[in-house]
Amino acid sequence: MPRLSSKTSASSLEARLNGLSPVYRPECRILILGSFPSPASLAARQYYGHPKNQFWRLLANSINEPLPELGYAERLERVLAHKVGIWDVYQSCVRPGALDADIRAGTGNDFSTLFAHMPNLQRLCFNGQTAGKCASRLLSLAVAMLARPPEIRILPSSSPAYTLAFARKLERWQEALTLTT
Repeated sequence: MPRLSSKTSASSLEARLNGLSPVYRPECRILILGSFPSPASLAARQYYGHPKNQFWRLLANSINEPLPELGYAERLERVLAHKVGIWDVYQSCVRPGALDADIRAGTGNDFSTLFAHMPNLQRLCFNGQTAGKCASRLLSLAVAMLARPPEIRILPSSSPAYTLAFARKLERWQEALTLTT
């Protein structure tokens, strides 16, 4: 019998995790894509559910809404009212920790179906470099499916593990979430 490496042995014991459903409406013009929900987000069944993640603060300051002060359902309604959707690039993966660097064996989400329901999509914003690695693949798919290819923006991660100053992150987020047309 062949000997398994500790990495193979460990991964075979780790559970495959499933992500969250997309938050969108057909009129959404911007889609923010993370990599995969953190353990805290999965436990809460909410995007960016860890209290130290800066996502809701960045988004609140970018769309001028008091998102951190609201309940989750109302946050989503306010975001959707600004024609912004939220999802992740991975539908499932193995991830023993909370960091994006821990993601292994990722299976992508079904963007063909999503893009078919988002005819007004103008911009794909990737929350961090891990999600941004999927940008060219998703742009190719969007070009084939949408009347006008969306712009791509790779944003500084909202994770507290990414230590860029909040003000610098916010500049990039505000610029990306402002459409001129």
